[in-house]
Amino acid sequence: MASTEASRSLPKSRRDPEGRALRQDKFSVLLPTYNERENLPLIVWLLVKSFTESVINYEIIIIDDGSPDGTREVAEQLEKIYGSDKILLRPREKKLGLGTAYIHGMKHATGNYIIIMDADLSHHPKFIPEFIRKQKEGNFDIVSGTRYRGNGGVYGWDLKRKIISRGANFITQILLRPGASDLTGSFRLYRKEVLQKLIEKCVSKGYVFQMEMIVRARQLNYTIGEVPISFVDRVYGESKLGGNEIISFLKGLLTLFATT
Repeated sequence: MASTEASRSLPKSRRDPEGRALRQDKFSVLLPTYNERENLPLIVWLLVKSFTESVINYEIIIIDDGSPDGTREVAEQLEKIYGSDKILLRPREKKLGLGTAYIHGMKHATGNYIIIMDADLSHHPKFIPEFIRKQKEGNFDIVSGTRYRGNGGVYGWDLKRKIISRGANFITQILLRPGASDLTGSFRLYRKEVLQKLIEKCVSKGYVFQMEMIVRARQLNYTIGEVPISFVDRVYGESKLGGNEIISFLKGLLTLFATT
């Protein structure tokens, strides 16, 4: 009797075989887009391929912020090709920020786990099954892709961009001691309720937003697992990182240091 009661108290993912547990879970991918017309069909195809081959229940939510290059029209075609149960276009009229894009996407998400990633092919979906395995192994609240541990790395950046990224991460580690090796990355898996709570707590915008999410997670005692990933610079389109973003990052970093 005691053993029966104990088994009932365990999460289903712990009681059932791994394959069955994954089928019970659902993973909602949030893809904020702005001028990603060339990249969107490729990233969606790779996501569908990865989820299908791994027999993972999924949906892909595209949040387009009024792209002038026709990204929304491409997303509409993808919705027709793959089905509106798998591809959900939930556009907005203009650029309103990354945090609000996630909030908007989560309103339509039916999964119990949320995956955030870039739509520009910088993050390869082949790592997602590894994220899911890591989460199950450690029952983590968050699994974050890291470029700075194990066999993780960055490809396609010039020396200047690498120095900026490494420098920003180094300074952040010293000032904030976040308990994660890659704070500025944006390829992560969250329990849905954890992401909702973190977004409520976060006040930053732009590139600092991802960093604050990890810092707030540490404050709230959420557990974080890491998976080494390969980050590849975008093939199509222009990088959105410029001088203004770097200045905003430094201001945001100092604000977090003063308030955490």
